[in-house]
Amino acid sequence: MILPLERDSDPGFPADDDYLKVEQWLDNHPDFVQDYFSRKATRTLIDGWLYEHSGSVESPVAIGGSLLGYDMSSTGSNSKASSGANTPVRKISTQEFEKRGQILKPMVFTVDGVPSFLGSATSLPDNSPPKPRRRRSELKVLDERELMYELLLDICNDLDMTSLYHKILQNVSLLLGADRCSLFLVEGEKNTSDFCLCSKLFDVSIRSTVQDSTRLSQEIRVPWGTGIVGHVAMTGEVLNIPDAYEDPRFNKEIDRMTGYKTDTILSMPVKDFNGHVIGVAQAINKTGRKHKPFNEHDERVFKSYLAFCGIGINNAQMYERSVLENRRNQVLLDLAWLIFEEQSNVARLIHKIMLHTQSLLRCQRCQVLLVDETSQGKFSQIFDFQVGDIENDDSYRHEGNQESRFPLNIGITGHVAATGETLNLPDAYLDTRFNSDVDRDGFRTKSILCMPVKNTQGVVIGVVQLVNKLDGTAFNKNDENFFEAFAVFCGMGINNTHMYEKAVRAMARQRVALEILSYHSSATFEEVQRLKKMNVPLVHQYSLTDYHFSDFNLDDDDTLKATVRMFLDLRLIEKFRISYDVFLKWLLTVKKNYRSVAYHNWRHAFNVTQTMFTMILHGRLNNVLNDLESLALLVGCLSHDLDHRGTNNQFQIKTMSPLAQLYSTSTMERHHFDHCLMIINTKGNEIFANLNEDDYKTLVSMLEEAILATDLALYFKNRCEFFHVVDRDALNWSDERQRSLLRGMMMTACDLSAITKPWKIQQKVAELIASEFFEQGDLEKKELKEKPIDMMDRDKESLIPVMQISFIDSICLPIYQAFAKFNDGFKPLLDGCLSNRQQWQQLAENGTSENKDAEDSENNTDGQIISS
Repeated sequence: MILPLERDSDPGFPADDDYLKVEQWLDNHPDFVQDYFSRKATRTLIDGWLYEHSGSVESPVAIGGSLLGYDMSSTGSNSKASSGANTPVRKISTQEFEKRGQILKPMVFTVDGVPSFLGSATSLPDNSPPKPRRRRSELKVLDERELMYELLLDICNDLDMTSLYHKILQNVSLLLGADRCSLFLVEGEKNTSDFCLCSKLFDVSIRSTVQDSTRLSQEIRVPWGTGIVGHVAMTGEVLNIPDAYEDPRFNKEIDRMTGYKTDTILSMPVKDFNGHVIGVAQAINKTGRKHKPFNEHDERVFKSYLAFCGIGINNAQMYERSVLENRRNQVLLDLAWLIFEEQSNVARLIHKIMLHTQSLLRCQRCQVLLVDETSQGKFSQIFDFQVGDIENDDSYRHEGNQESRFPLNIGITGHVAATGETLNLPDAYLDTRFNSDVDRDGFRTKSILCMPVKNTQGVVIGVVQLVNKLDGTAFNKNDENFFEAFAVFCGMGINNTHMYEKAVRAMARQRVALEILSYHSSATFEEVQRLKKMNVPLVHQYSLTDYHFSDFNLDDDDTLKATVRMFLDLRLIEKFRISYDVFLKWLLTVKKNYRSVAYHNWRHAFNVTQTMFTMILHGRLNNVLNDLESLALLVGCLSHDLDHRGTNNQFQIKTMSPLAQLYSTSTMERHHFDHCLMIINTKGNEIFANLNEDDYKTLVSMLEEAILATDLALYFKNRCEFFHVVDRDALNWSDERQRSLLRGMMMTACDLSAITKPWKIQQKVAELIASEFFEQGDLEKKELKEKPIDMMDRDKESLIPVMQISFIDSICLPIYQAFAKFNDGFKPLLDGCLSNRQQWQQLAENGTSENKDAEDSENNTDGQIISS
């Protein structure tokens, strides 16, 4: 609250009169207030309002989701959506329940050993025993005021509807000296055929009990505005009729049915605290002298008492509605539990839905029809559940009829599926859309409630149809409301189950695809035997321990034999008991799974592996690295670019490729690792088959680290730590973290080793890399409609020398300098890198000079043209 002193102290605030005028204007223009609030209100203001009103009865939920009492569903506002539209607004908290000082009942119960939200029915409050009613003899000696007080006390705390009605009528009999009393309450919705007055208790006397009245009473429904009761309800007037048979509004059939003679009637409306008519109370025949009419004093007493009775009835009805609402929420929670418990099969899910629907809404038949996803114009499955199927649940066929496909525009269900409308038909035969041919074997359709089932996007995915309530009445608005909530949960459950089934089918298709691909991408028996028969030359014959090694003079068979030689010389096949046939098949399969791209192909993987082999031997790392680490590094080098597509990680992300959706970081590297494991786990390629469980886990972990280390993003992340350890000469081989750093940096050094080769080799490799980069750049121009970076733009080919120098300085030189400092055996890598840098520097300078000469020549030509 803003105090007047605070307003007065602010010179910019209007005076009190102006303040009241502004406030009154705002009260009269709620649309403006809503729009202003939507555009200007801060989150702090909203939270403050919610906090101040959190304990009030009219919370935002209680007033239908409106905020500050204004309907926020209006589409007339021009304000833009709040930036915090997706931020949850607190509706209620557990602390608010604690303010009442009560411990609420548990939400989850155990029924027959199974958790359930459906507990015992909510009972009436019983904090204290009910006060015994005073005897009639005691009440008769009281004066009128005392009697009224006692009778009001009698009803004020009674929330049981039947008991309350009975007490009210007995007390009216006592107050007015009436022989019989009846109570009619308003039911149904206005302006509908269901709007009427229904007798709750009829002909209650001073001596009747609640049990007698409920047992003997037959429900009487009086249409609105009809008869004496209907007239009183419609007009709100009091009717005091001295001779019932003289009044044309009196229905004599009631007397004939009951055998009771009605002489005089006093009929009066019962109103709630808002003054709305909620029922009619009627007193019949004064006791004592026959035909004695009710007088004005009776009317005053009756009116005074009914004023309080209206409040009591309204409170009892509100309590009953809250109990029923709580019960309904329990049912819906239990349904949600049931639906989301069954997500594997849509037929079993729908059977559970129909079983609960039929049990709760009490109908003869429940049907669910699913829309065909492929055509969106037909029903694909029909599930039919009848009342007898509850007892015969074990024999009920859960699978729906798969062949019942018919267009959506036929019949009641077709209309609902096509339009998304709910249909409630009291008499199906009066609707032209109803097909009477469905009634056979003695079954006759009377009433139908048909409702669409939608997914979270609002698309109709099916139809649920209820047929014939068991009590013979038509489906009413309560049935619709309850069924609507059911349909929402059913739509979510069916949609989720459909998605689960799709995922299962997709996984099955993926497994089949992997089986097919692994079969066709694996080396054949003939290929293995052919390689097995070849002689494997020694290391020096291929110069495999030379940092200047080149594969340009080797054919594919030579690269395979050279790889076998590297594994044999490190004795990895022997130490890990790898079957020679299995090893050869794995090696051929790895080669087969490289794509024919310009650079990141099998040849690149082979060269990286040769550099790793050389580093292990020249750097005498076979005395530092254990055999498991050497195996991980060589397998990692051979597999580190498996299935490379000739494009980098950024391209995968920009194009939102399936790989980018599958791997959020190190996209291509994670794909290479997964592809590597797929090959190793394929039958016939299990080169790790003879490892024990611990060694296998360790090897796979190191293999993953090795392949991911070829992502330059991880190189930049880890290299400072490695450089720091090398600079301090603080390498500790017992520290697993430092060993992991060393293995990762070795993978990067080998992956970049083309920059250390002799100049002629380096030039050819640079051309291959540029060719692959330019192809990606062309794709970015064509598919993404964007300009690629310089190194991938073939229009910037003249800048290759400059870009190579930058690449060497920022990425290559630092790592080779660190390795040269760490071990003299790695110095040739640094020397080769520095030598190539000089070559690129010379090309860059020559290119700059040639560009300058070309520009001068062009300027001279322009000058000649101008002068001529």
